[in-house]
Amino acid sequence: MNPWLEVLDRIEAGDDEDLAKFLDGLSDLGRRAVAMQLPGHLTEELRGGFVARREIEGLAPGYRLAGAACFTGAQQVAAWLNRRELRLVRDPEQDAGRIVSLLRRRSVGWRRDLAARLVDRLRPPTGRTWGRMEGMPGWDLAAALVSETGLELPDGDAFVVGWVWRLSLRRRGRGPGIDGDPLLGPLLPRLFQVRGVADPLLSIVGELAVLADEGRVSRGTLIDGCAGRFLTGGPAEEIDPFIRLWRLLRPEPEEIPVLDFVRLLPAAAPPLAELALEELQRAETAGLLDDELFAEAVGSLAYRLEKKLLQAAVQWLAQTPAPRSGGAVPALATVFDVDTPALRARAVRLAVKLAPHADDTGREAIREAAARLPADLRERVAAAYGVITGVEPEQPVAAVLHAPALPALAPPVASQAELVAELRALGWSEEPQQCERVLAGLVELTHRDRDGMAAALRPWWEESRPQPGDPNVYVFDRDGHDRGVHILLARCALAVVAPEQSRQVSTSLAETNAYPIFSEWPPQRFVRRRLEEVIALFERGETIPALLATPTAATGHVDAATLVGRMERLGESEPLAADFEQALLRLPRHIDPELLVRAEKLPSQAGRALAAWLRDGGWPDPAVDWELHEEDRPNYYAPRSWSQQLRSTVVPTAGLPAWLEKLWVAEPPSIYLSYPRDALWWPMIMPSHREIVAAWLVRCMPWLSRSNDVRMEALAALAHGEGPAGAATAVAIAGGLGHRRDAQRAEAAGAALTLAARGQFPAADLGWAVAELIRHEFVVLKRITAPLGDLTAAGAHDEVWRTLAVALPLLLPGPGERPRAGLGELLGVAARAAVLAGAQGEIFGLAEMAARKGSSLVLYEARRLYEAISQ
Repeated sequence: MNPWLEVLDRIEAGDDEDLAKFLDGLSDLGRRAVAMQLPGHLTEELRGGFVARREIEGLAPGYRLAGAACFTGAQQVAAWLNRRELRLVRDPEQDAGRIVSLLRRRSVGWRRDLAARLVDRLRPPTGRTWGRMEGMPGWDLAAALVSETGLELPDGDAFVVGWVWRLSLRRRGRGPGIDGDPLLGPLLPRLFQVRGVADPLLSIVGELAVLADEGRVSRGTLIDGCAGRFLTGGPAEEIDPFIRLWRLLRPEPEEIPVLDFVRLLPAAAPPLAELALEELQRAETAGLLDDELFAEAVGSLAYRLEKKLLQAAVQWLAQTPAPRSGGAVPALATVFDVDTPALRARAVRLAVKLAPHADDTGREAIREAAARLPADLRERVAAAYGVITGVEPEQPVAAVLHAPALPALAPPVASQAELVAELRALGWSEEPQQCERVLAGLVELTHRDRDGMAAALRPWWEESRPQPGDPNVYVFDRDGHDRGVHILLARCALAVVAPEQSRQVSTSLAETNAYPIFSEWPPQRFVRRRLEEVIALFERGETIPALLATPTAATGHVDAATLVGRMERLGESEPLAADFEQALLRLPRHIDPELLVRAEKLPSQAGRALAAWLRDGGWPDPAVDWELHEEDRPNYYAPRSWSQQLRSTVVPTAGLPAWLEKLWVAEPPSIYLSYPRDALWWPMIMPSHREIVAAWLVRCMPWLSRSNDVRMEALAALAHGEGPAGAATAVAIAGGLGHRRDAQRAEAAGAALTLAARGQFPAADLGWAVAELIRHEFVVLKRITAPLGDLTAAGAHDEVWRTLAVALPLLLPGPGERPRAGLGELLGVAARAAVLAGAQGEIFGLAEMAARKGSSLVLYEARRLYEAISQ
């Protein structure tokens, strides 16, 4: 009998019960034979990749049994049981029982050593889903060995978290209940001191409260533990289970730690602050909150940012009889600065009412804060508190507008060694400027000394292929069909160092790409065609002095004089076709007329085309627009059951070259941009045609405000380019300003600031876009308000006002309609922008809204805006 083969057969059969019996009966010699084979076998199996790894994980209980029974040292067994592939088993308690049974032949000291090592290696679940299924990997075995050997009970964080996970699973029918758990008594106090217990604890707080009510768990331990955990602080999700437990326990007023709860109010997570407020109010009703603590509690609430807590502070103060409430008057001074008119007005009324009971400190605080109030409220405070000095001017000062700067263009690659280093540094997150620099350096250095360049590249090439003679690894992507620019650059280098192998790759890819499996947008096909030209050039054994389209500016532009100079170096030779086309697209819109004289002397056909381009002033701009389109079919990204899409259109004028018309129209094979980082190339492809690039950005799905890709980064870059900035640019900015993520909103705001600083801000188009996108639920009004306010504060107040002057008539409610959520904040931004811009005029529907009765924010801001533009 071969012990190893017998063990392996039982592992692969998944018969863990029979395997455990067989291992228990093995001799020491048989165990050693298994121990010698087991590690190497597992390593070999794992070389099979993902599928093999999944098979190993399914057979993990058997491998664990074999290692636990056959390895000699406790350290070796602990390492084996904690291997990534073997840690997770579907029934941890059953797995632990079998392993503990097998290990009983070992000495107590050996098993204690193993238990201690397993406890030290415990780690909380890395995924909440797995934790909910099986708890903490390895905990059941460690706990069983601790109990079996009489080892001192661990109280480390990981062990306690694992215990709570096990209680949670048992609560859901995976074993005996919490009551009677042998670890409940010793570990319960630690429950309130460790991090990471919130998720499993949520499912057992109800049972803990029942046990406390029945006297089977110390109620005092739970109350004191919760109070201590509250003081420790932390994010709301970590505190939530303890808040629930506290509410279930419903401590008597005498059990409430009044002083601790007052100390919690300034900085606690909102749910905990709300609990503290409720409990302090209960304590006050019972006469357990003195005047000093009451004033401190109200003052702490008044400094909170949450309006709900601010309102609670004012309401608590209003319901408290004087003179006790008079001691908390300074808290009202804080509320004077909130941006909620109704709450601010209520605070003023309450301050006036309490004026006779306020002490000198309170009166001074009220007078100081009142200097920042609007004139009508300030006058009411002055009547009760005396003359108010230091009144701040109501006319704000406009900021100086500055455009964000693009990163500077890196200098050309200076040496072969630098080029190889840059080539090695290329990765999947390709940066267009870096890729252009590497491509230009490779072309120029190869032209100067092809043999030297090939020699410099050879070590890179040798390292990049795992097997000699295999040209198809690393230098192109089999699954992506040679898709990424970094792969194409590697193929350019391959064509220099090993042209024959490069030709083999090109032939293979030509056959594969006859049936493409990915959707490539026309702009990216344009980029790829240019690199494929360079690959083909090197494969033919040829070189050129320089590429025509290498950018000379960070925007992607090519200086016209530099382009003419590059073509002069080519002489009568024709340039690479796609490179020439790209160079034309990168020319600036304004060129020195005297340059035409040099261009007309170029002898090549491309030279004559360049001269004609310069003579005619470039190509006429196409018509770019967008529209909302509805379809009667579901769509994940649509806000309603029917699909609502935003379509951008580019209509070029007649007479354009076919390649250019196809590129500008850019009809993609799919509305989804399969490779979102492609968008980073678009501003550099056409730096003089911003509106077309913006149309491409808008055309992609998902919609801009819901995407997590780099289109907002591309939008910020294209704003530095040239050409019209109209309807498509406006809708792209509107979508970006309403993005759900802060970083993308900041990129869109940067684009808007750039256009504003350059005097190219499409205010009317943006106003229309903002209104339409909000009305059709493509953009959330509350999200777009904040960045518009930031633009106003940054100096783009005139642009923001002209934008909102167009948008507001479409967003104001009609007679009998309710205002949209967030309209008050938007009107506030409009009022600030109007004041800074010195705007005068009329907004349709604003006068009627300002005349409505009420004290809501939307009515307050409507009146403020109406007064600002009607003076």
